[in-house]
Amino acid sequence: MKIVIVGAGFTGIQLAKLLINEKNQVALIDNNEDTIRHAQNQLDCTVLCADGNNLETLESVGIQKADALVCVTSSDEVNMITCSLVDAVYPDLLKIARVRNYAYYVNTASAEKKHSDTFGAKHRPLYGINYMINPDVEAADAIVKAIENGAVGNVLTFDNSNLEIARITVNEKSDFDGISLKEIRSKTDIKFLVVYIEKDGKTSLPSGDSSVNAGDILGVLVQKEQLANVMKLCGTSPKEMRKVALIGAGRIGTIVADKFLNPEKTDVQKGFLKKISAFVEKRTQDFVIIDSHDALAKAAAERFPDARVMCADATDESFLRDEGITSYDLAICATHNHELNMVLAAYLESLGVGQTISLVTSSAFETIAIKLGVDVPVALRDAVVDSIMSHLRGKSVKEIHTVTNGQLEIVECEIGAKSKVCAKALKEISNPGLFLVLLSRQSGIEEYKIVDGNTKLYAGDHVVIIVPGEQSKKVLSYFAGSDDD
Repeated sequence: MKIVIVGAGFTGIQLAKLLINEKNQVALIDNNEDTIRHAQNQLDCTVLCADGNNLETLESVGIQKADALVCVTSSDEVNMITCSLVDAVYPDLLKIARVRNYAYYVNTASAEKKHSDTFGAKHRPLYGINYMINPDVEAADAIVKAIENGAVGNVLTFDNSNLEIARITVNEKSDFDGISLKEIRSKTDIKFLVVYIEKDGKTSLPSGDSSVNAGDILGVLVQKEQLANVMKLCGTSPKEMRKVALIGAGRIGTIVADKFLNPEKTDVQKGFLKKISAFVEKRTQDFVIIDSHDALAKAAAERFPDARVMCADATDESFLRDEGITSYDLAICATHNHELNMVLAAYLESLGVGQTISLVTSSAFETIAIKLGVDVPVALRDAVVDSIMSHLRGKSVKEIHTVTNGQLEIVECEIGAKSKVCAKALKEISNPGLFLVLLSRQSGIEEYKIVDGNTKLYAGDHVVIIVPGEQSKKVLSYFAGSDDD
């Protein structure tokens, strides 16, 4: 693929790195000389210092032959106008825009929904944007998903399946400490699969001889109802969250509170609505929202009458103890200050709060947050990158998640009619270290199942694969049956 990226900030550079690693052609445009100089030192691709909302500039880097345009500048208006400009001349090009302004995002989504006949398959998308990505919505979705799964670590779920991949830390003297994966089977009858092991910041696809030690982080594929049992084997256990404190009533905090307290009013899946509603019903205490800004606290109090809203400093230990926050089951730190979120989450846990979720800037801070004692760090920028990459993959790829700072990707993919894996058993296509097939479901069947060596794949089947990031394009082409395989 050839992708033109307008905006060479963190997101633009991260996208470029991932796409270049997959042997895609990338052109990166930004009008800031220092930013471009920084990009040139990091990337092996076309880098141009110019205004990206100029059609001549875009054509000079080959927009007319590109497969996709991604606009991630610091200006929402530039991103939207650039997509609209390109759509007018090159309507078949895939156009993705990051839009930080929540009002733009909501109003666009509302207009497209209200006038779905106008903005349908045979008509141009609103503003010429095929996919509009809002960072706050992506981050809030990740936080709410963590709440749904008990804030036990980053958990990946799959539609129409009771299976999930949980990221669990092995504690000292637990049943898993100091043994190999094949020895783990003698410890339990629970069916689960370790899909990756993270040791000292390095991640690998495991084999039966891989050893597990205290401090290692395991990616575990397991049935949802068995997750708590696997956690106990790793030396930890989930706790009921009957008392929840949300620190930060800004945009992300408000979206989280909306989905938590008013799920019927938000655009969520029916399955999720049922789960989160049941979770709310089980609460015996209140949902507390804390913000030090008077205006934000007042707005939250008006919007969420069922919540207890306080304008206060969440770093004040006297306040926390007086209000009983130190005995809460969960604290969600979602202020605009991401460094404060990490420190505050660790501080709250040291005071007695059961579980903590912290919004952080990027995956580079996730390891730091975990070392500080944060249970679930949610990386804002990486949530955006994951969402954009999912759309760039094409129709065969349904969803993609990067894990362990992008070292591995977990991808949902459809088997193409021309794929070389069609009618073959997994043991025939096995390639240890290159990829691992975790789940599959046949065409027309909704539920995913764990695979074994005898599982056969056919065109139209869906699979979940874990693969090193640099091998992702090659492996996905192999399964999808594209021209690149």
